[in-house]
Amino acid sequence: MTRSLRLRPICLLTALLIGLAAPVAAQTTPAEPAPVATQAEVQTAPAPVDTAAPAPAPQNAVMAALPHDLSPMGMFRQADIVVKAVMIGLVFASVVTWTILVAKALELLAAFRNIARTARRVEDAPHLDDALAGGEGRGPGLRMLAATARELNRSGPAQADVRGRIASHLVQIQARATREAARGTGLLATIGSTAPFVGLFGTVWGIMNSFIGISQAQTTNLAVVAPGIAEALLATALGLVAAIPAVVIYNLLARVTANYRLRLAEVGAGIERLVGRDIDRRAAGV
Repeated sequence: MTRSLRLRPICLLTALLIGLAAPVAAQTTPAEPAPVATQAEVQTAPAPVDTAAPAPAPQNAVMAALPHDLSPMGMFRQADIVVKAVMIGLVFASVVTWTILVAKALELLAAFRNIARTARRVEDAPHLDDALAGGEGRGPGLRMLAATARELNRSGPAQADVRGRIASHLVQIQARATREAARGTGLLATIGSTAPFVGLFGTVWGIMNSFIGISQAQTTNLAVVAPGIAEALLATALGLVAAIPAVVIYNLLARVTANYRLRLAEVGAGIERLVGRDIDRRAAGV
């Protein structure tokens, strides 16, 4: 029994040493080498695919090709030759419109002053000769007085139809004076009715060229087509600038001309009354 007690510590120490040696042996055991790919497998392996999104195309080239001056003068310089011709024609029509306004305003002002002086002379004169005396100028009122005196001297106051012939002279002179006062207003009517359509033609032509540019550039970027569309719309704007004043000025001159025709008719009626009194006095021997 004493011997067995002596062997027990030795067995325990031996078991402890064996337990400590097992992990160390497992750690020092060499690992199995990884399989090495052959040259054939390397050559046949697919190349890696780059799944990153492509970088956007640079916009410098597109922006460099676009016009930077979008002022009216800049758009005119960059426009197509047909659109330029339309714009020049519309600007010229606008200049003609304002020139006619200034010229007709001065002409009608002078005509109204002349017919007003003649109307006062006819109303104040007791006889036709008194109305003719001191008359200066070549206005329609003086022409009516001169034609009346000439027809009265040719026919004589005793003729019954002398008043009808005098009236025909007066109507003819009034019609001629009215036609002279309305001269040039027909051009305003033409500009007012055709200028919007001329501007629309320039717009259609410019937009057509813009769409052709889109097809050639193969892009739907609005910045490519916007300058061409702006140039085309400028033609429409110029058409309206030429047409609207032309219509307004035409209507204004038409009203003024109608008033002038009324003044001429009043002077003609005054001359007929003056001649009638002279004929009645001569028939009565006064």
